Amino acid sequence: MRGRSSGLMGNVAARLAAVVSLALATLMVARYGGPAAVGIYVLLRVLPSLVGVVVSAGLPGAVTYFLAGPYREDRRLPLTLVAMALAGGAAGAALWMASAPLLERVLFPDLALGLVILAGVAVLTRVIVATSKSCSQGSDDLPGANRVIVTEEFMFLLAYGLLWAAGVEGYTAVVAGLLIADVATFSLSWGRLIRRGFFHGAARPSLRLARRVASYGLRAQVGGVFTLLNLRLDFILLSVLTGPAVLGVYAIASKFAELLKVPTLALTYVLYPKFAKDGRARAATKARTLMPKAGLLVAGGAIPLWLAASFVIPAIYGSAFSSAIVPAQILLLGLALEGVAAVITAFLYGIGRPGLNSCALGAGLAVTVVLDLILIPRFGAVGAASASTVAYATSTLALLFFFRRLGRPEAAPAREVSALDSALTRADAR
Repeated sequence: MRGRSSGLMGNVAARLAAVVSLALATLMVARYGGPAAVGIYVLLRVLPSLVGVVVSAGLPGAVTYFLAGPYREDRRLPLTLVAMALAGGAAGAALWMASAPLLERVLFPDLALGLVILAGVAVLTRVIVATSKSCSQGSDDLPGANRVIVTEEFMFLLAYGLLWAAGVEGYTAVVAGLLIADVATFSLSWGRLIRRGFFHGAARPSLRLARRVASYGLRAQVGGVFTLLNLRLDFILLSVLTGPAVLGVYAIASKFAELLKVPTLALTYVLYPKFAKDGRARAATKARTLMPKAGLLVAGGAIPLWLAASFVIPAIYGSAFSSAIVPAQILLLGLALEGVAAVITAFLYGIGRPGLNSCALGAGLAVTVVLDLILIPRFGAVGAASASTVAYATSTLALLFFFRRLGRPEAAPAREVSALDSALTRADAR
């Protein structure tokens, strides 16, 4: 219990430090470029990661299970993971660059085509960073993973500030800052893994093992993509339907409300490898004990944030962002149940059933799409926040349903709850 609490607090501290760095970076971009620049910055942080996760077959989400779970003694795994990261990241970057003219017209009309193409390199660098972080998490080096969480945000703040001091301004500073931050981060993180013996005795990559990692990753990837879309589809639709200025305001609201996700993300991050080691029965027992505590902790944390939004947001970002207050408060209501969802997500990942998590998030995504299209044109940022709130609640209810089926003591280990998860699990076995 003490080890778990220590790991949780360390991860929470790392995420809070990352949030501070991100807030300062967003503040710098907002002060120098205004709401439109914040909107571009947000898109360039989100979309390359999304492309990288999809093209790499959900590699970052699968790494921890294989390193902490039943394959942890297989020395083919380290180089297999590296090969998959490089291949998936390079393919994703090539896809981005080939699509650059379309991306420029639809999402980045204010960016020169050359900058949109250059931003494609971030697909590769984001996959490398995310894989190194998951390798630390899965190999029982949570302090190393925590360092990546902090470094990837702090390095952009540092790089962006240095670029401005050197006379590089505007969107060029944003794109270059993101790339420099990624390179610095993965250099440090992979260096730590090497020093800790991650590659000691490593055997040549295995195509068969890569297929198994990809099979798990595909099931997890669906949920990862759904998570990103649930969190950021409203960003894209706001950009298309209302413009970068409204997106910039909503981005501030979203980032403020997502302070509540810090403990929930930490819970999932710390519990996932532990549940993978525990096995299903023991993990279910622990999850049942933790869910009420996590639920009360997160729901209680929503109250002071809701009250603080009305004066903290304009005090930090200026009166131009006062319209972000109400969307932030609405989002906090939707995030109040995330403590329960975090524990169940870690449980499903830890027992090798990420497809069920994907199904739950897919239910939320369906709600997001429908309500975003209905509410954003009329209500703008408030409509996007309302849609996300309903979507969060929908996903949590679906997760509770799956846990009732798989987490009860009498549940049969082989019992199938989802046709999609069943099919993908059989593919993994082959």
